[in-house]
Parts: sequence; C-alpha cells; structure tokens
Amino acid sequence: MGQKTNLNLVDECDNFPYYSDNPEAFEKRLQGYYHFLLEGCEECLGYVTSSVAVQLPITQHWHRDDSKKRLIFQPRDGSGAPVQQLEKRNKILAEYLQDVREKKIFRVLDGWRAELYPIYGPNKELLLSMERSATPLFGVVTYGVHMTGYVMTDEGMKIWAPRRALTKQTYPGMMDNTVAGGMSAGEKPFECLVRECEEEASLPAQLVRSAAQACGTLTYFHVRDARAGGEVGLCQPEVQYIYDLQMPQDVIPQPGDDEAIDFQLLTVQGIQQAMADGRFKPNCAHLLLEFFVRHGILTADNEPDYIEIVSRLHRKLEFPTA
Repeated sequence: MGQKTNLNLVDECDNFPYYSDNPEAFEKRLQGYYHFLLEGCEECLGYVTSSVAVQLPITQHWHRDDSKKRLIFQPRDGSGAPVQQLEKRNKILAEYLQDVREKKIFRVLDGWRAELYPIYGPNKELLLSMERSATPLFGVVTYGVHMTGYVMTDEGMKIWAPRRALTKQTYPGMMDNTVAGGMSAGEKPFECLVRECEEEASLPAQLVRSAAQACGTLTYFHVRDARAGGEVGLCQPEVQYIYDLQMPQDVIPQPGDDEAIDFQLLTVQGIQQAMADGRFKPNCAHLLLEFFVRHGILTADNEPDYIEIVSRLHRKLEFPTA
C-alpha cells in the first residue's frame, strides 16, 4: 500500500458522495438506501441500507414502504393510537432493538453499549434516544468530542497519540486522537470532554476545565468499512466538537480504562508519517488535518488540495442536527 495524501485521508473519512460533484452518481448511490423517518416528522433522519431495511422485523410500530424506499418508525400504544410522549417512544424503540439484538440479525449489535444517543428533529428538538450500537443501522447523525493534547518542547510541538486496544470492536490497534468519545443523550459537549479525559487518559478535571480550548466542530459523512466492525456500508454522519489542550511537559496521559494500549508523544512529522501510513482511525486523521490547518502547519503553500480539504472538514449534513 502506498502513502496516503492528505486528500486521500479526507476521502477515507468523508466518503459519502456529494450531489454537487456528480448528481447521477449520488442518485444512483441513494437508490441503495431507505430513508429513515419518524411518523409525524417529514424530514429524513438517516439512511438505512436496503439490506438492513429488508431484514428489520416489521411490527405494529414500523412501516416499510418499498416503492418509496422509506422505513417509518410509528410507535403505537395499546389501543393502536400514535404515541406522542418522548419517554414512551424511547421505551418502545429500546424494547424493539433489544429484541432485534436477541435475534442476532445484525453483527453491529454485538457491540451493544447500553448507552443512548440523541436523534434530533428539524427544530433541534429531541425526537428519540437510540442505543449507540444501533445508530449506524439507521444512519442517523451522532455526536462526539475529540481533543488534541499537545506539548511545546525545545524541538517544537509534539502531540500525544494513543493506540486503540486490540480488543476493541471498532478499529482495533489503530492510532487515535488524544481523547475522543461519544456524547450520550442529555450530555453537554464540555462535560463529555472532562469525563472522557478522566476515563481515557487519566487527565485531571481541573487541568481540562482550566486549559481546554473549544475550537468549533468537525462534520463528515462516513460510510463504514470492515474495520468499523459489523456490517459494511452502514452510514455514519457525525458531528465532533473539537478541543485543543496545551499540556504541561510533566503531565503524562495514562490509559484510565481498557480503551487504549498506551500513549506516545510524537513530533508533528511523526504524526503526519503515521497518517500517511494509514495507521490512524479515519475520523482521527480527519481531525488532525483540521488541527494542522488551524495551527498553520498545513497551508495553501505546502498542500496542493488545501481548498478542498478545508471545505470537506465542515460538511453540511443532509439531516437535522442538534
């Protein structure tokens, strides 16, 4: 395998086609998916692969329209009337997904997390909370935090990069951002960051609260391959809240759970080489490119694909967001 360019790395993460690039290719690709809808909300909430849509059990709470390629969640109460209350909708969805899990229809549910992710409507209202491992089946937008911890040394900037545990279901053994994690329903981005920093890197909450800098968001539309675990071709549009943390030289991150093998302090050149070698998890390489742009490391003078790369770091997603 040859060295990956920075644009290759972007293409690997943000790999759902753009309508503006090739409308025909986009429409052809879209024919392989069903639109996931909640009854009463007109906007599409995610893309479901046709192979998943036809395998999902259809109960009184679901309707599959094969002619229009729509999969509609329509929760009903005991009398058959539509359920309006969020908590009751979530309970029906949770019981349904648990049943699907027990039937062992989809491998992606082997990574069951017992953690709920939020799904929002067109007015930023919370429509549903869904089991984390099920979200790729429905192609809904998920949210997370990613932080780059770096140190300024006599040799210049160095970045802390962990290696993912070999036991992880997703991207085992690949390199990761200093701290990264998914946001549960009801969790605020900064509080999620503080929690993840303690859990994953044993970083003191006081340091994170006083020194972490919010740096915007990273958005992309990823289609999962075999490295993600479970079925391939599942859609994963994501919003990542980005943070930087300039760390004192005497603060050494340590794995606080079973997520990482170890942390390595690498030069910028060392990080770039590992990215080119394909050793980073795709969305982590994507985030590091954004970090390099903001810190003036990646510029129009040294990157021929600069304009496209920068624009692709902030994709406008076609689904409602928080």
